[in-house]
Amino acid sequence: MSADSCMGLMLHIDLNSGKFSDLAVPSWLRKAYLGGKGFGAKLLLDLVPEKADPLGPDNVLMFLTGPLTSTPAPAMRACVVTKSPLTHTFLDSYFGGYFGPEIKYAGYDGLIFTGRSPEPVYFRLDYTGPALISAESLWGLGAIESSQAIKKQFKDPELKTATIGPAGENAVPYALICCDHNRQAGRGGAGAVMGAKNLKALAIKGNSLVRLFDQKSFQKAAVLANKEIAASLDCQGLMATGTAGSVEFANEIGLIPVRNFFDGTSPLAAKLGDKGQSQKLWLSRSACFGCPIACSQMGAVRTGRFAPFVTDTIEYETAAMLGTNLEIGDPRAVAHLNRLCDELGLDTISAGACLSFAFEAAGRGLISHLTDHKLEFGNVQSAAEMIRLIANKEGELGTLLALGVKKAAQQLGPEAESIALHVKGMEMPAWGPRGVPGMGLAYMTADRGACHQRGFPVGYEATGMEWKGRSVRALELEGKAELVFTLQNYLAGTDCLVKCDFGAMGVTPGTYALLLNSAAGTDVDGSFFDHLGERIWNTTRLFNIREGMDISQERLPRRFTEEPLPSGPYKGHRITEEDMHYLLQDYYRTRGWDEKGVPTSRILEKTGVVRDKSFGT
Repeated sequence: MSADSCMGLMLHIDLNSGKFSDLAVPSWLRKAYLGGKGFGAKLLLDLVPEKADPLGPDNVLMFLTGPLTSTPAPAMRACVVTKSPLTHTFLDSYFGGYFGPEIKYAGYDGLIFTGRSPEPVYFRLDYTGPALISAESLWGLGAIESSQAIKKQFKDPELKTATIGPAGENAVPYALICCDHNRQAGRGGAGAVMGAKNLKALAIKGNSLVRLFDQKSFQKAAVLANKEIAASLDCQGLMATGTAGSVEFANEIGLIPVRNFFDGTSPLAAKLGDKGQSQKLWLSRSACFGCPIACSQMGAVRTGRFAPFVTDTIEYETAAMLGTNLEIGDPRAVAHLNRLCDELGLDTISAGACLSFAFEAAGRGLISHLTDHKLEFGNVQSAAEMIRLIANKEGELGTLLALGVKKAAQQLGPEAESIALHVKGMEMPAWGPRGVPGMGLAYMTADRGACHQRGFPVGYEATGMEWKGRSVRALELEGKAELVFTLQNYLAGTDCLVKCDFGAMGVTPGTYALLLNSAAGTDVDGSFFDHLGERIWNTTRLFNIREGMDISQERLPRRFTEEPLPSGPYKGHRITEEDMHYLLQDYYRTRGWDEKGVPTSRILEKTGVVRDKSFGT
C-alpha cells in the first residue's frame, strides 16, 4: 500500500476488448511530472500516435487526479486530458465537485480509456472491481438525466458520475463532460471523445484510504492554507458572489463581450451580475469536496416562463457568453440556456460564441439560405432552439454550427471568417483582449487554444497591480511576454496538484509546497511549481507541433486586430499585426524557443523534458 497520498496505480480500460489492467505509476513519471496536467502532458505525447484522429480509437481519454486530490487541501479538482476534436491539439479540462476525489477512493491516480467499444457502454467502478455495462437504455438521454438514471438503477445516490449528453453522442467537437449535476469538464470537446468511444458515462464509488506522508505536518499546512484563503480579498469576494461578481467588473473595464465581441460594455451587465442573480435566483451557498470557499450559490428559477428548475450560480463566462454577448439580460433566461447546454452536453463558452457568430452572420445575410429561424440578438427562444439543433446536429444550420466557428466560417466564406472569434479553432472566452494585450498574448499562446485559464494577466493589466516592483500598464507591450510566461508556468505547475483555481488566489507557493511535501513525501519549495510548469509547457508544445500546429495559428481574430473598441476605457484601441508580432517574438525568446515557436534542444534539456522514457499500456 502506498505510504503517501498517491495511490501508485492507474487503471487502463481497453474499450476494444473490454479488458482492464492495473498499471503501476513509475517513479520517474511522478518525479518529473507529479500528477494532473503533468501526467496528462507526458502520457498524451507517449500514448497517442502522431496525427491520430481525435474521434478515432487511437485517441486516449484520461481522467487524472493529483497528489492533493481527496485530501483536506484546497485541491479537490481533477482533469480530463485527451487530443481535442475542436483544435486537434493538447486538451486538459478541469472539473470540481466530488467525482475526482472518488477516483482516488476507488484506488487509482487515474483512469486511461483506449479504443472504442463496439456498443454503447458505461464504466462502473466500486469495491467489487471495474465493469463495462450496456448503456443502450441511456443513449439519447441528457447528461443530468443519465446520471440520475444510473443512480436509480443501482439504488445508490452516493455514486459519483461523469456523463455526456446528445452533443457528446453526436461528436459535437465542443461537447462537455458533466460531472454529477453542476460541474463540467467544459472546454475543447472531451465529451465528443467519450461519445466517439461509445462511452456514455462513468460511475464510481470507492472505499480506499488516501494516506498522507506526514499527517501532523499536513494538518499544520492545511490550517495555514485556510488562513491564507480567509485573509485573501479575492477569495472573500468569491465566497460572497462566486465569479458572478466579475460581470460588472468586466463591464466597467470595457472587456465584456457584446454582440459577438463587437463592443466591450453593456447596460445588461448590472442585471446579470451578482446583484441581479441574487435577486432572481440565489437561495444558499454550496461547495465542492472539502472546499473552504464555497463559491457556488444554489438557487432556482421560481417565476417567469422558464420556471421552475434548480440552478447553480451563472458563472461569469456563461453570464457573459450567453448573456451580454447575445444581448439577453434576464438571468432567468440565461440560467435556462445554461441548463440546456448542461443537459444536452455543450460547452457554454463555445455555444455562446457559435450563437453570436450565427446572429451576426444572419444580420449580414450570410446564412438566410440555411434556416427559417429568426436569428437575432436578444432572442432567447431562437438561442434555445439553436442549442438543441447544434447538440443533435439537426438541419443544415445546426449541423454547420456544430462544427465550431472556425470550420463553420470556412464553409461560409471570407466575410464569415472575419467575424469568427477563435484561436487555433477554440472559441474565445469572455474577456475581450483589445485593451489588455497581455491577455491577447495568453490567448495566442495557450496550449489548448483561446483560454483564460492558462494565464490571466487581466488581473494585472486592468487594475495596475504591481509586478516585479512596478505597476503594470494595460496598453504597454514591454514586459507582457515575461508576465504571461511566469503566470502560465505557475498555473501549469499547480495544475499538477490538482489545485482549485479560486483557492490559488489566496494560497501562496510556499504553502502549496508544504502541503505537497507532507502529503506525498516530496522535498520542494515554492519555486518548484514554476520549474515544473515550464517543463510541462515545453512538453505540450512538442505534442502540438507534432500534431501540425504552427506559428500562423497563434494569432487573434480579425475583430480584435482591425476593429477598435467602440466604447469603454479602452475605446479606440486594437491589437495590431505589429503588436502581435512583437508580443509573440518576445514570448518565444523568453521561453527559449526559436522564431517559429519551436522549443530548442537547449531549452528541452534545461527544463528536463523527459523524452527517453515512456509509459505504455
